[in-house]
Amino acid sequence: MSIKFKTPMGKISRLNGKCISLVGDDIDTDRIIPARFLKCINFDSLAKSVFDDDRKTLKGNHPFDLETNKGSSILIVNSNFGCGSSREHAPQALMRWGIKAIIGESFADIFYSNCIAIGIPCFTLPKKSIKEIQRYLDIKNLFFEINLFESTAKAEDLKFNLEIKETSKNMFLSGEWDATSKLLENEALIKQKLNDLPYINFNSSF
Repeated sequence: MSIKFKTPMGKISRLNGKCISLVGDDIDTDRIIPARFLKCINFDSLAKSVFDDDRKTLKGNHPFDLETNKGSSILIVNSNFGCGSSREHAPQALMRWGIKAIIGESFADIFYSNCIAIGIPCFTLPKKSIKEIQRYLDIKNLFFEINLFESTAKAEDLKFNLEIKETSKNMFLSGEWDATSKLLENEALIKQKLNDLPYINFNSSF
């Protein structure tokens, strides 16, 4: 059901994709990725296990199993999404399933931070707007174009002014969210710092 996974990198200013709705408040990280899957040595296998218990209970009728949601990449949720355990596996599993952005009423703080750290922007909208989007999705597919510069989500017949923390927005627009890429870009500065440290001398012979 998932789309081909591609790790986000660098600056993120625009996103577009098909929406998928998950209705319900207080959906916690144990539901997103049950604890038994935390023993994995990397995150690559988590896509097939996202919402595993819920999907088994609904026997093919979970949103992440429906054929109509195939290829979706923008997740629409309600309030306090990602509450509970602070496990970083939750956003990692969603990302590997294909989720590139999440729009909801509100998010648990640690889940929000974990999403930002791996390149998943989390936007908020009032309950009324989220309900409008979810009702729309009950009728037909919805494709959003998200513009981080303008903080908007546009479709053919819908437009919303998204809310996102200014610090998070700036991190995506500048690429500062991507710590690995920033380290690679500054390799020369890192080497210089190491050479300047009196207790590290890579030129010493033993």
